[in-house]
Amino acid sequence: MDEKCYDQAEGLRKRMHDPKSTQVIAITGGKGGVGKTNISVNLSIALARQGQSVMLLDADLGLANVDVLLGIHPEYNIADVLKGNCALDDIIVEGPAGVKIIPSASGLQKMSELSTREHATLIQAFNHLTVSLDTLIVDTAAGISDAVVSFSRASHEVVVVVCDEPTSITDAYALIKLLSTEYDMRRFRILANMVKNSQQGEQLFEKMIAVTDRFLDVMLQYVGALPFDPYIRRAVQKQKAVVEVYPRSEAAVALTTLAQQIQQWQTPNVANGQTEFFVERLIRQHSMGGAIA
Repeated sequence: MDEKCYDQAEGLRKRMHDPKSTQVIAITGGKGGVGKTNISVNLSIALARQGQSVMLLDADLGLANVDVLLGIHPEYNIADVLKGNCALDDIIVEGPAGVKIIPSASGLQKMSELSTREHATLIQAFNHLTVSLDTLIVDTAAGISDAVVSFSRASHEVVVVVCDEPTSITDAYALIKLLSTEYDMRRFRILANMVKNSQQGEQLFEKMIAVTDRFLDVMLQYVGALPFDPYIRRAVQKQKAVVEVYPRSEAAVALTTLAQQIQQWQTPNVANGQTEFFVERLIRQHSMGGAIA
């Protein structure tokens, strides 16, 4: 065993006493432009600044944006893993506050058209990660593609980001309908974004409830609202996270509060029987004393 592998294995053994499995959270929304990636990036950094060990997976396989938002230039990405050029561990980039980032490809049509088998191959690559985590944030693509479904099904929590626009509400409903009727997923967390105030966020949630209660057998849980804040745009222009460069802005405060709430969410002790790539690996990691199967 080389020195690097030994150090990683030793690190895992030191965590044997910790029975807590990793919380896996998919940030999705159905529609593009609702702020999923910005939320994923800032939540990851906010959690890391609160002492969590965090990984951020850019799961928008064909139109990756996490690296652009943070101004990082990874040498390798998920496309290289699928080609067999390297392992998932090899492409991890360290971002702000020590967040571990798994970058994806951008501008490669083939990556946005992966088959179900190829998604499974990528998903199973997580079995070989040698990193112990508290939280894994998955920034999904827009829409209801196979990739969005696969990553959502593989997570403990699905946070659906919604804006107060008819198209956003309609697309969020379509995603929830697909996941519930075709894949028996019943619980979703709703996050209102770019709202004027908390009241508008609550009203937006009520609109979602009115539709889902009528047509679907699901449970929606409101996790709060993020304000429309010009400081977010300023942060994007600087290729920085708003929680870093403008920590006292309304958006940063709201995101930091949400990160604190996330740490109170209960992590299931078992996988839900679907394509639980992250969950299976991470539960196995702790139950087997830190060994990666």
